[in-house]
Amino acid sequence: MNTVHRVFLSLGGNLGERLDNLEETRMFILFNIGDIVSTSAVYETAPWQMEEGVPAFLNQVVEVLTTLTPAALQQEVAELENFYGRTRQPGKYLSREMDVDVLLIDELVSEEGGLHVPHPRMHERRFVLVPMAEIAPDLRHPVSGKSMTQLLAECADTTRVEKL
Repeated sequence: MNTVHRVFLSLGGNLGERLDNLEETRMFILFNIGDIVSTSAVYETAPWQMEEGVPAFLNQVVEVLTTLTPAALQQEVAELENFYGRTRQPGKYLSREMDVDVLLIDELVSEEGGLHVPHPRMHERRFVLVPMAEIAPDLRHPVSGKSMTQLLAECADTTRVEKL
């Protein structure tokens, strides 16, 4: 029997039809990754650590139950980002139609195969913590032991995050 994992994914993009891209991404997740059991509101957020004049992002966090291994999950996320033409430039954040970050997989703490869980910068980002605190306020970070609500309260990021 396959093990069921509780996974939190951060979805976001600032190019194209942003709401449609979020909906398509949730459909991809349902068909290729697992059952979405919780979905945050959609938030419009100021670009995080990007230049002036960059379009605002739409961000959302989803909780998914999946039987995929972490490596298989990472592969599905890469395929989704490739579909949207995601490009990366070391040391720089770029505009994109869709970005999917694996935030948490159960209580897993790992850096194997290029997948870092928990996401190493999630505690620094209001656009992640606001929707996480909405759908899983008491969930504890597997390294710090702090709840999502505590992490949000302590977060130094002042970037605008507004519910749509």
